[in-house]
Amino acid sequence: MTDSAVTMSEPGILSLAGVLDYRSGPALRKEGKALIAACKAPGLVLDCSKVEKSSSVGLSLLLAFMRDGKAAGKAVEVRTMPQDMREIAEVYDLDEVLAGQ
Repeated sequence: MTDSAVTMSEPGILSLAGVLDYRSGPALRKEGKALIAACKAPGLVLDCSKVEKSSSVGLSLLLAFMRDGKAAGKAVEVRTMPQDMREIAEVYDLDEVLAGQ
């Protein structure tokens, strides 16, 4: 498994990578919040294509980053959410919140 990371791969594209769990969550939350605050793009895409594995912490991060983006006045979109994250979202009835994402 690779290390977890959150980066602004392109302006407005926040990329999550690696394993999203209780060990990586707090640092990723802090880093992602800072990246979103510094982002000047009008929209924010949360790209999950490089997520290898996720617990409910990954969904918590997505929801927090969505709140951060909306608070900054950005349109927010979640892209390429892995199957394990989708399944957890269904359990918590979050699939509608993330619908079409």
